[in-house]
Amino acid sequence: MKLYKYISTLVIAFLISSLAIGQDLITAKELAKIIDNDNIVVVDTRKAKDYSKTHIKGAIHVYQGDLNVKTPVKGVLKKPSELATYLGSKGISEKNEIVLYCNKGTNAGRVYWALKYMGAENVKILDGQMKAWKAERKPITKKASTRKATTFNKTLHKEYLARMSDVKKSVNDTDIVLIDARDIEEYNGTKKDDKDNLRKGHIPGAISIPKKSLVDSKSKLKSKDALAAIFNKSGATSDKTIIIYCKSSSRAGLEFMALTSVLGYKNVKVYDGAFYEWEAIASNEVVK
Repeated sequence: MKLYKYISTLVIAFLISSLAIGQDLITAKELAKIIDNDNIVVVDTRKAKDYSKTHIKGAIHVYQGDLNVKTPVKGVLKKPSELATYLGSKGISEKNEIVLYCNKGTNAGRVYWALKYMGAENVKILDGQMKAWKAERKPITKKASTRKATTFNKTLHKEYLARMSDVKKSVNDTDIVLIDARDIEEYNGTKKDDKDNLRKGHIPGAISIPKKSLVDSKSKLKSKDALAAIFNKSGATSDKTIIIYCKSSSRAGLEFMALTSVLGYKNVKVYDGAFYEWEAIASNEVVK
């Protein structure tokens, strides 16, 4: 019996270590093999109403919107000290193996970037999201799960964060590529149902690489070769500094993961203020 437990522990440790050094994507089958390990924290980043209907068994709930402030700029991350307290209250430590999921990758991508910025190193996104878990017929439940509160010790990776001043520099700097991760209709200023009444168009100099162009119909990230082709075709090559934004930098998070983890880009930042902040300042130009 002792030998069996020892071997099982070694197998689990191997699986975890293998995932840690690979891309920050995990399949439903891979997650199912390690989900019962105490150091694994599965996080549902969808809205509370979605979580309450059904979620992965054992997953805790952390809605991506709960990481943000509402004023003066909607969608910007809270102060690092506040984030650390919140994450710790949820039972998440920077030492955990954290697996995130949502419906289409937007919420999970946002939380992924926030955790990376805060210093969590072992963060994964479930490839295919909730749809993939259900397709594999893995356990789901309506019963909420919680973890014992812990301490999240932050180590800020400031190199992952772009501010408005960085975005302004990108306009005249050929070594910086600014990516708009919104849908093409938002980028072009042709979207008609913008309930936020934002100015229509995009930040000057930005190129359009919609987040949804990186995933297939099953919400799974496209292959490494396909992703490389998408970014390289637009001039977002690995020798450049990449700054990504969307409306509130939620969609930008998944692109950040694709560039840094899958493609191995070294200089990638997310403009946290995003289009909400940019267009709110009258002197900032918006182009179509």
